[in-house]
Amino acid sequence: MKIPGAEHLTNSEQFLELDQLPPRILFIGGGYIAFEFAHVALRAGSRVTIVHRGSRPLPRFDPDLVEQLVKHTRELGADVQLGSEAIGIEKSADALTVRSSTSGEQRTFEADLVVHAAGREPEIDDLKLDAAGVEWDKRGVKVNGFLQSVSNPAVYAAGDAAASGGLPLTPVAAYEGMMVAANLLKGNHQEPNYLGIPTVVFTIPSLASVGLSESKAREQGLKFQVKKEMTDDWYQSRRVAEASSGYKVLVEEETDHILGAHLLGNGPKKSSISSLWECGPGCAPPT
Repeated sequence: MKIPGAEHLTNSEQFLELDQLPPRILFIGGGYIAFEFAHVALRAGSRVTIVHRGSRPLPRFDPDLVEQLVKHTRELGADVQLGSEAIGIEKSADALTVRSSTSGEQRTFEADLVVHAAGREPEIDDLKLDAAGVEWDKRGVKVNGFLQSVSNPAVYAAGDAAASGGLPLTPVAAYEGMMVAANLLKGNHQEPNYLGIPTVVFTIPSLASVGLSESKAREQGLKFQVKKEMTDDWYQSRRVAEASSGYKVLVEEETDHILGAHLLGNGPKKSSISSLWECGPGCAPPT
């Protein structure tokens, strides 16, 4: 992050190594790290602020369920500031002050710890890729379907270093790395398939998504029905006092295929009934 005072930021690895959490924590960004760590900090008793420059956090997830998660996060005590861009950090003897710009107006927030949660950019700007004729942008090296550079066929890229269509997830990076290795050793013959890769924000409750979003399905001209409901009044939610849960499923009209599924809620808890159902009629549940 290139803002004045960025040297005062704590990254995700440093956050996980803390022996204890300070009273006031501010997260810059509105992605996976910000919300997952915010839910940890809230339950540990810290006062939490999230400053996100966009109008909606977690942009890769269903907007209706994200809205519910943001509402729930605020109800837990977090101050979630949207449309607010961090523009500087100052350190004093007893606090860190974050300056932000919201609709042209400047605001300040004080915290004991400021966490960089705005995502990571590929560390490739010092590789002198231009000298090798490798085209790249802030997302990474521009690649074709085989993860090969579009401008220098001798170069391949994967994971955060590639401007590919994959999600910014560790398993996806490993998957792309295997594709690159196969194409380097045997020539271009494998292309990554990102269809059906799930992703989860491990908040409490968790937010999960797989397949197409509603907007992507409409962009592709697909005809589908949207099955959605908030389920916080269902027994499954009420029995664990879960105040925010719901789902949205996209079902293609002609085939009844599921195009995408989006879920907010706790994972299912094993019970004798569910175990019996899973193993089939006449199968005794494990003891």
